[in-house]
Amino acid sequence: MSIIVMSGCATGIGAATRKVLEAAGHQIVGIDIRDAEVIADLSTAEGRKQAIADVLAKCSKGMDGLVLCAGLGPQTKVLGNVVSVNYFGATELMDAFLPELKQGHQPAVVVISSVASAHLAFDKNPLAPALEAGEEAKARAIVEQAGEQGGNLAYSGSKNALTVAVRKRAAAWGEAGVRLNTIAPGATDTPLLQAGLQDPRYGESIAKFVPPMGRRAEPSEMASVIAFLMSPAASYVHGAQIVIDGGIDAAMRPTQF
Repeated sequence: MSIIVMSGCATGIGAATRKVLEAAGHQIVGIDIRDAEVIADLSTAEGRKQAIADVLAKCSKGMDGLVLCAGLGPQTKVLGNVVSVNYFGATELMDAFLPELKQGHQPAVVVISSVASAHLAFDKNPLAPALEAGEEAKARAIVEQAGEQGGNLAYSGSKNALTVAVRKRAAAWGEAGVRLNTIAPGATDTPLLQAGLQDPRYGESIAKFVPPMGRRAEPSEMASVIAFLMSPAASYVHGAQIVIDGGIDAAMRPTQF
């Protein structure tokens, strides 16, 4: 039985993924603000530190996989929390758990990014320098002072930097024997999406974000790809970002990939 650690496992894509992985026989150690084995707030440095310590205490038999689903959307009231959870809540856990993963059985990691990560160039991402430097307070300040565009910047900027952070780790993690990939979901019918639809600032644009397939994804459709990436069937998939968006990225920018 493999032991897989998951953040953001209580709702949405995380909950659907947990269900699929447990059905495949994996033991899950979940991290979330509720309904998980480890209760933690990943929006604070203290919360992330405690989450790491609690997970390591529960994984005395080792760790074979890591799925990082925890994330916040542009409608979040405290915009700095979007940056903290989406970027630091993933990168700090990845790096902290690497020593354990290196000892695991066919270890694999999947990080949930977003199709929005590809719609902002890293060299034009206002958050990139601060995030790469680990300057959390500075990155939070940038989005909190960005006015009406702060929510979109916090979300797309954090997800863009997160994908880059994963790709930049691919060489070292590959040498360590740990596969590391991201998925980039499009519009997926989750509580996070529903909250965005109800927000007067973003609801209209989210409602119009309809892919060529003509519908939003179900969380289970993300979970099935995550399960594949975590499995031996994906044994040579490493450093990749798998776009799962019903074709909207291809429709928006067919010559860029």
